[in-house]
Amino acid sequence: MRLKAPRIAPLQDSEFTPEQKDLLGPYDTGNGILNIYRTLARKPQAAKGFLGWGRYVLRESTFDAKLRELIILRIGWLWKSGYEWTQHSRLARQNGMTDAEIERIKTGPSAPEWTAEERLLLQAADELKTDGFVTDATWAGLKGLYSEEHLMDVVYTAAHYTQVCMILNSFGIQVEGHQRMDEELRA
Repeated sequence: MRLKAPRIAPLQDSEFTPEQKDLLGPYDTGNGILNIYRTLARKPQAAKGFLGWGRYVLRESTFDAKLRELIILRIGWLWKSGYEWTQHSRLARQNGMTDAEIERIKTGPSAPEWTAEERLLLQAADELKTDGFVTDATWAGLKGLYSEEHLMDVVYTAAHYTQVCMILNSFGIQVEGHQRMDEELRA
């Protein structure tokens, strides 16, 4: 977490306009609305487009959920986004990832325990973060495993969550009080 306080504060329930209430309704899981959604709702027109795209990447894509979380967490780690890491560590566990796998994401594709497929996905995430481009060698390896649609989803996932991390880090969106953030991401 790069900032100890938000630069753009999340909306409180008492501040919601009818438009914002309507926008955030689907994001109220009964445990409250996450700070990311409360913050994005400050600009409803932008939030609608952003959340629609995010819904595709996270919920409507046919790419394997556990592998998608592998990419998301690697991007979150590379961008040092404590909020992203916190939220998606939870989602990764729900999708079958172990604590050891989540911890190993920090090491990246060089960790020997990864399968060839996982290593390629982590490599793609690293390349996209570093150069905005998947190298021919990594692409060829992924092409041997995935359909064109899934290759697109690999890039879409890394790109979307890069944007998410930039928003989280720059706006200073804070982890919800009941959640624990990885101490390595506090600086």
